[in-house]
Amino acid sequence: MASGPSSSPVSIAVQFVLAGIVWGSSFLFIAVALTGMTPAQVAGGRLLFGALTLGAIVALRRERLPRDRRVWGHLCVLAVTFCAVPFLLFAWAEQHVSSGLASIFNATTPIMTAIMAWAVFRVESLKPGQLVGIAIGIVGVVVIIAPGAVTDVGNSTVAQLALLGATACYGFSLAYVRRFLSDTGLSGIALAFGYIGPAAALMVLLSPLILAEPMHLSPAVVASIVTLGMLGTGLAYIWNQNVLRAWGPTRASTVTYITPVVGVALGVLVLGERISWNEPVGAAVVFVGILLVQQRLRMPRRASV
Repeated sequence: MASGPSSSPVSIAVQFVLAGIVWGSSFLFIAVALTGMTPAQVAGGRLLFGALTLGAIVALRRERLPRDRRVWGHLCVLAVTFCAVPFLLFAWAEQHVSSGLASIFNATTPIMTAIMAWAVFRVESLKPGQLVGIAIGIVGVVVIIAPGAVTDVGNSTVAQLALLGATACYGFSLAYVRRFLSDTGLSGIALAFGYIGPAAALMVLLSPLILAEPMHLSPAVVASIVTLGMLGTGLAYIWNQNVLRAWGPTRASTVTYITPVVGVALGVLVLGERISWNEPVGAAVVFVGILLVQQRLRMPRRASV
């Protein structure tokens, strides 16, 4: 689906929903792929198929790629922080936590982005209500992690911290894009290929290590990794970019509200995962924090005396 002045509101809405469904389904695809592949193989496979998909689209559309070495340097940073590291962390963590819980943690990305944009890159200033939102989001994460950490300080808790590390990488990367790549004049498709391509190349260079362990490629595993790459790491980026251009960043970022709903539902229905009471409660608290951070919900003003 190409975006342009003639794109109808219905087309944009459909692409918004499709991106949310695909990204929400990605956690299921990761879980299935892990039954026959290692976390590194899953990360490398999704990047390879994502890069091939985006590369084909860039070629067909004759998109302009950057020529400045400085821009490519920034894109290579994103290849590591926006792709390779978080993809590895998500895949490793899903060996120890449910796909539904992984999708819930993914919803902390807007809060991580706000923190990075404000505290690290200084590209945004936060109002008191937004700072309260960050604090509430942190409380929500504690609600999710704490019960399990009390009874089990092993792999499950470490995996949940790894998920937070992955969303911190996303937050860092989104703020990094705003700080260093907002004025390149490149299309969203070209930018996406610009960091997914090098990330895939990095994983190919590491293939002697990644492929050291054998893969068990059942039809379900192959279908999951191909779908994860072509849709979740390929086409969904285009859909999201079209929505971003039509609706702006604030409304487009609400795709974050769809992904955990889809991820949890698929985990329960397809994989038979169980949900603990603290996970939806913590997720609800996180969403309140996100609404405050994005200023969709505002703190009540004190009445003047």
